[in-house]
Amino acid sequence: MNKLSINQPDAIKEETRLMHFPISMFSIVMGLSGFSIVWQKSLGTLFPWLTTFTSGLASAAMILISGLYLLKLIRYPNAVIAETKHPIKINFFAAFSISLLLLSIVWHSFESLSYTLWGIGAIVQLSITLWAMHSWIHHDHYRLEHANPSWFIPVVGNIIAPITGAKLGFIEISWFFFSIGIVFWLVLFTIIINRLIFHAVLPARFKPMLFILLAPPSIGFISYSSLVPELTIFSRVLASVALFIATLLLLNINQFRKGGFYLSSWAFSFPVAAFNIALLRYAELTQSTVSLYLGRTLLAGLTLLILWLLWNTFKAIKAGEICQPE
Repeated sequence: MNKLSINQPDAIKEETRLMHFPISMFSIVMGLSGFSIVWQKSLGTLFPWLTTFTSGLASAAMILISGLYLLKLIRYPNAVIAETKHPIKINFFAAFSISLLLLSIVWHSFESLSYTLWGIGAIVQLSITLWAMHSWIHHDHYRLEHANPSWFIPVVGNIIAPITGAKLGFIEISWFFFSIGIVFWLVLFTIIINRLIFHAVLPARFKPMLFILLAPPSIGFISYSSLVPELTIFSRVLASVALFIATLLLLNINQFRKGGFYLSSWAFSFPVAAFNIALLRYAELTQSTVSLYLGRTLLAGLTLLILWLLWNTFKAIKAGEICQPE
């Protein structure tokens, strides 16, 4: 009886944390998947064991986070419904489908697995895009101050689909997804820049999301080069915009260093990985040794970033700072 009374508060505490398990946890899978792809692209032939480890780590994170969120859906459906109605959290539901699309790239050498991950990911991504845009259009609670770079995720995330889709031979479908992503990137980019310039600054814990600005042109360049495998004017424009945004973020790095660690800090990881992959792809297309060495140098920085994020995430979990009510 005494044991029950001692353990009961801990059980209640764990259940409460499950209720507040955030959909944004899938951004961890995005970051780890991007990290794995960079290693494959850069030094995969030299360190095959490391690419296998990073691929397994990203996949394990996907299984664990999906399992916990499914458990939350079963036990606390109202908490999940509340996230679907939240003006910011709704965007991170697409992080699940994007994670599937990224894992289809991670496991590209296993064609059947890659095909399955891509097929499910593409269907879910398109469904979430339609759902999110329906929510934006037929809303009664969105305001301009809610706009932030996470709005790219449900719509611009479509731009990832052609990377695997083109390799699998789905060219027309890949152009469909690319077109959606690239057009709405420009639309949403305009809205978000307007919000950043003319309205209140982002709260400290949202500032890491500014790195999401780097992802669309970087992934756009990679995706377009999967569809058009030579350097064109348009691909040069995408690469140049990605380089400019990366430079802008680098010059403001002290603003991000002062912010400390939040779960939203994982927003640093995938955009940096995407830019890293873009550098390596640009080096392939131009035979540029400068881009190649920049890409490999950035890989070292990305590795340190991932280690820092993992360390602080485990610390925050142990301290009970994650999965708390806001």
